[in-house]
Amino acid sequence: MACAQVPLDEQQVTEKGPLGKEQTLPALHPARKEDRFFVPYKSPPEDGSPAEVEEFLEHAKFITEDLEWLLALPHDKFWCQVVFDETLQRCLDSYLHHAPRGLDLATMPSSPAVADMQRCVHRAVFLTFLRMATHKESKESFLTPSVFGEIIYENFLFDIPKFLDLCVLFGKGNSQLLHKMIENIFTNQPSYYVDLDETVPTVLQIFDTIMDKCGLHCEGAAAMEPMKLNAHKQPTAMTMSQQDLVDLVLYLCDSTTTIQAFLDIFPAACSSFHSHGFLSRLVSFYESAVPDLEKAVRKRNFDATGLQEDLWKRLSHSCRKIVEMAQLLLHHACLQPILEGGENMQSCAEELLEHFTSFLPEKRFLSDFDEQFPIADYISLLQQALPVIDETRTSYLLQGVQSAWDSVGHRRPHSHSQYQGAAGGAAEAREPERGGEGLRGAEAMVDAPRKGDNGAVCAVSEAEQESLLTCIRDLLPDLGEGFLLACLKEYHYNSELVINNILEDRLAPSLDQLDRAMPRPVVEPLPDVLNVRSNVFDDDEFDVFRRDQVDMSRIWKGRRKGESAKELLNDKQHIAEQKARYLSYETVVDVVVLEPGESPEAYVGANDTDGDSLLSRRPFTVPQILRKGNKPEFVEEEEEEEEPLQNNVNRDQFVQDPALLRERAEARRADMHQRKGFRPEPRPNNLVGQPKGQGQKQETVVDRRKKEASKGRGANHNRRNMADRKRNKGMIPS
Repeated sequence: MACAQVPLDEQQVTEKGPLGKEQTLPALHPARKEDRFFVPYKSPPEDGSPAEVEEFLEHAKFITEDLEWLLALPHDKFWCQVVFDETLQRCLDSYLHHAPRGLDLATMPSSPAVADMQRCVHRAVFLTFLRMATHKESKESFLTPSVFGEIIYENFLFDIPKFLDLCVLFGKGNSQLLHKMIENIFTNQPSYYVDLDETVPTVLQIFDTIMDKCGLHCEGAAAMEPMKLNAHKQPTAMTMSQQDLVDLVLYLCDSTTTIQAFLDIFPAACSSFHSHGFLSRLVSFYESAVPDLEKAVRKRNFDATGLQEDLWKRLSHSCRKIVEMAQLLLHHACLQPILEGGENMQSCAEELLEHFTSFLPEKRFLSDFDEQFPIADYISLLQQALPVIDETRTSYLLQGVQSAWDSVGHRRPHSHSQYQGAAGGAAEAREPERGGEGLRGAEAMVDAPRKGDNGAVCAVSEAEQESLLTCIRDLLPDLGEGFLLACLKEYHYNSELVINNILEDRLAPSLDQLDRAMPRPVVEPLPDVLNVRSNVFDDDEFDVFRRDQVDMSRIWKGRRKGESAKELLNDKQHIAEQKARYLSYETVVDVVVLEPGESPEAYVGANDTDGDSLLSRRPFTVPQILRKGNKPEFVEEEEEEEEPLQNNVNRDQFVQDPALLRERAEARRADMHQRKGFRPEPRPNNLVGQPKGQGQKQETVVDRRKKEASKGRGANHNRRNMADRKRNKGMIPS
């Protein structure tokens, strides 16, 4: 194997040759390529017939398995396969050419199996290109940057058309990662900037071709060419065939979506496009071709149901992307240097104002641009950055914008959001309301972490964490799951940031000290709640947590069948069951004569006075419900003797004579007082007193005073005191 800390392009390996003899070869050599055939990609079927669906699923499964095998190869084997396997490059190129774009996904058959398989192929292709764009995977697995740039350029692993397709296919949700990929490639191979500069005229030719198909006169460089004599006989958007119109709209939609995605993800390309006058050609095309195409789509009759609506949506989507391209060019070429405070701020501001001035004759484009990106916000930023801006010129521009709205017959929005290019770029621009509900652009199907309003990644669930972990391990299979989980936690589950920092060796110090092969920590399973719980109903006949079967005949809701309230109340079975239990306590004996061979323990039970102190103080009483009619009862009060009831007591005597009962109670009370030596003295009653005029005893006077004072406790007996109180306060005349 290769030595550590040596780039792959300088490594030598020793392997056995075809004849079994060892030979030394460079690490990157065609002989080290594995014999594997990568099948080309075919797009999902449109009609969704069972045979075509089955064919697509089988075909896509082969591609997914082959690419997963490729991603699992070590660094040297991977690059040998990428560089020297032509079938792999044909497979990847076929996916970039035929994979459905964002708007195409809406017309695909809604088959879950097809959608899942397409998502798997999409993900595998993206991870393959991502690894191909990385020259350093770890400290041991890397390529010399200059050699890396030469390899990918000379073997046509990447080119400008591939960059455009990668951006439109995978840009949604992976923009940061794609930006790093393309920037790394352009940095290590500057020749791509030359290729990009040569590609811009070809891109401009797209709009010239569309205008030529519509029978419109081209301005700019194409206008210098001599016109053909039969140019007036060319069909227009209203007269061309239906299929030609459909192809033209689809071509425009795909082209504008692709160019906008590339400029948005790789802003460095804006300077090349701007230097070729792309902005002015774009505005001219928008003003000339778009109204004709909209008129043709709106007024022509189409054979297929829903075709007109689909074309209108695609045309509206194209208009929005053209406006966003213009905003990107203005932002990165003119406004960004002003916001950064560069030396050429004045010249950039002048250029920006000149562009806005050139937009004034283009009423349709100016109103649509102002709807998405208010020009008043641009002018406000210019006035804040450069207070010397001519106010008369800016007022003229604002009046021209209002005139454009009046000329197109649309109502201008009353409120505009702040300029969004400076705040967050064109990706967050508002969607224009043109032709129904807004449409999303090209979408990528690779799962990406969701982000909140501030750009921070939201908390992920366990399933999402596993998905992020699998995505990183497919790209970096040598790293342990424990190390990757620590990286995800450190960078708030942003997989793009984790991959970028690992590849660029810019991890946090706490992560750099960890073992990169660290496995995932073992999570101890939580104990079963049913095994540690404690409940009074545990192990009973209805404990469903420990019993597999329960007698359902003993469970019912409400009254059972055949039962009535009268039968339920008349059922005295429970009384008979309890009677035998109480009868066992009825017989109380003090001495038990043991027969020969009997044990004393047989007679020790409820009446054992040593075991129950309550029975030693109070004899057992048979419950009233179990008493017999002619059996005497004994009731004892504390320190009182009770007369036994006679057997001949009249049973009809329900209540005895109260006078007799009071007499007996008084006799018992007097007897008790006599035994205790208590003799209460009768209280003297002197309230009667002597006849009036003969004087009263002191006891009588005291008793009368107490009686008078005690009248105020209740009712209204305190009248005299209250009257004296009022009189003393002068309320009652004396």
